[in-house]
Amino acid sequence: MKTANLAIVFTDIKGFTERTSRQTLEENQRLLQVHEALLAPLFKAFGGRIIKSIGDAFLVTFESPTQAVLSGIAIQDRLWHHNRQLLEDEQIHVRVAVNVGEVRVEANDIFGEPVNIAARVEGITEADEVFFTEAVYLSMNKAEVPSQEVGAFELKGIPGKIRVFRVPRAPYRVLAPTPDAVLPSPEEADSLPPFGNLALARVESSLDLGQRAAAGAAAVGQGAVAVGQRAAAGAAAVGQGAVAVGQRAAAGAVLVGQRATVLGKQARTATDALWARTYAKLPPAITTKVSSTAAGWGVCAVLLAVVLLGGWLLVNSGGPAMRAIRDVEGATGAEKVTRVNEAKRLIRQEDADQRNYLNGRLEEAQGNMGAAVVHYALAVRKDANGRAESRLISLLKHEQCAVRTGAVEALASLRLESARGALESLADDGGPNDGESGGFLGLGTCDSKKAAQSALKRLAAD
Repeated sequence: MKTANLAIVFTDIKGFTERTSRQTLEENQRLLQVHEALLAPLFKAFGGRIIKSIGDAFLVTFESPTQAVLSGIAIQDRLWHHNRQLLEDEQIHVRVAVNVGEVRVEANDIFGEPVNIAARVEGITEADEVFFTEAVYLSMNKAEVPSQEVGAFELKGIPGKIRVFRVPRAPYRVLAPTPDAVLPSPEEADSLPPFGNLALARVESSLDLGQRAAAGAAAVGQGAVAVGQRAAAGAAAVGQGAVAVGQRAAAGAVLVGQRATVLGKQARTATDALWARTYAKLPPAITTKVSSTAAGWGVCAVLLAVVLLGGWLLVNSGGPAMRAIRDVEGATGAEKVTRVNEAKRLIRQEDADQRNYLNGRLEEAQGNMGAAVVHYALAVRKDANGRAESRLISLLKHEQCAVRTGAVEALASLRLESARGALESLADDGGPNDGESGGFLGLGTCDSKKAAQSALKRLAAD
């Protein structure tokens, strides 16, 4: 029997049972998908191991009590950002409870009184809060995590009273804050995340690692080379430079990407989306294997002209919300926070059927690709002028395997026939980093080629 001293985290969604009783099965499934996409990457970012999830509940272990509490803080701030664009009925509010102690460890589960205590504390935790036991308080780094005592509680099945603490609301002062040092003014409480991004800011760079690199023309060039493997036949005819020119949407992205670090990413993503829609509507004779060298060059030339023109229009057009989203890309620090908040304000002024698509674009601009895919999928279900559908299809050519796999899963669940051509391309050739660790939610092994093959089987079954 193996034992270990671990920090145990329980989370669940406030009012989940009542909410599921008035929603369809599809809506309940979508809620859980969004919930997982938001929480699971943060657990991993702080070193957590997801033991299991049952419905709306997660059981996660950490080797560090400090990291366990920080993950809870990051989750609450992440959800605050997420909820700001949604109606109250669509928001997600969770409770986070943490305990630490020696537990019995098996392959896919843990047992022991520390687990039971964590579950009981979760039962008394309020929504949008992070509660933890005295054991956590005594073992964590108090210079990193502010704390405030809630009280001593008698918990069912647990002998004696358990002292419980909470993470107080921001703004924070210096080390080991006192309760009266952490109470925000009403104005600050309305405009700031509840815990001041204290923990979320620590992992933002790791959560979007690779996405920010895509902002530069160099990353766009890498993406073109990766996609360029798809054009072996066209490359022979086009000759020197065909890797950059003879490819589907990547050709326009490389040329536009030479403009600047930030505009490079904007042009690439915009032209990818246009290519995805154009490609999806082409007849099979074109989208499968080009029959001759001359025909291949002709198709590439026509598509290149369409993509370049469309890319220019997309990058240089759009309403106030879309322009504000583009301003987020490349920004850092306080300036980025300001631009994100401005973009969110403008998104809330848009028509309801456009918000999911715009929220997806904003998440993508911040590098939160998992959340972006979820928003695009929601937008497709509401038929937001086909833009979200095109965006999802374009992500099948993303340089990161986890992003491609997430897009595959979303397209398969949506049963989109328009994605068949792009899925067949991915199923034939795969993409960069296939077979490496780190799936869509950061777990297991990522293989976008295999995911695309599976998605095509699901489409065929329909």
